[in-house]
Amino acid sequence: MATHPKPQPVAANQPHPTPEAEEVFRRWIRFLDEEFYRHRSPERRAEIVRDQLYQLYLGRPHGGKPNVTLSSELPVNVLGLSLDPENVTLEAEYFGGLDEAEFAIRKPLLWFWKMFDRSPIGLNLWLGMRFRCMLGRHIFDHMGSGVKIHNGVDLTYGYKLSVGDGAVIHQGVLLHDRGGIKIGKNAIIGSFARVFSHSYSNIGAEEEVKLQPTTIGDGARIGSHEIIMGGTNIGAGEVVGHYPAYKV
Repeated sequence: MATHPKPQPVAANQPHPTPEAEEVFRRWIRFLDEEFYRHRSPERRAEIVRDQLYQLYLGRPHGGKPNVTLSSELPVNVLGLSLDPENVTLEAEYFGGLDEAEFAIRKPLLWFWKMFDRSPIGLNLWLGMRFRCMLGRHIFDHMGSGVKIHNGVDLTYGYKLSVGDGAVIHQGVLLHDRGGIKIGKNAIIGSFARVFSHSYSNIGAEEEVKLQPTTIGDGARIGSHEIIMGGTNIGAGEVVGHYPAYKV
């Protein structure tokens, strides 16, 4: 006989940083938010991201030229150079149909998103969710209020992604927005789900990519590890896969 898990009580006092830490965290996010609103050129945004990642990863400001003549220093030079978005390539840049202008202003921020999550502070849940929401306002086509995005969420284009108010996107979700993804208000996507917005068809010896926008309706719930194929239209309140009857 199947049994249904009982809803777990929500903690009365949510985990919270100390007042001193919260003030620093909020100042940092506010500073970055203002910088990205002020500067929209890809070059200036790349410099901002490079400088921030230098301090997060190397614990020092960016400055000076690396000594590339010493073989013993090549690994640290590779690390330092790779913290600059202008020295990296992302998956989306290899796809046809990329809007180069829209992607260029977002590429530094997409790199910042990925590298923040891979840094030790990316595991700081309180800071991380606020950091990603701040970046989302500069990356997404639409970013609602009260959104929660957990660690390790992977984006492709970013500018073809719309996220409604109160949506929750759990750990390790892939949002492959090549053809466009719209996530409705209060929708929940479970950990490590895969959401696509394109498909492939074989034409002779070649593959043709079909862009197929995907919609996840208001209040819909996607179970962990589920795969949502391109062109799927999930209705409001619909449940896909195994998902608890209560909101976690």
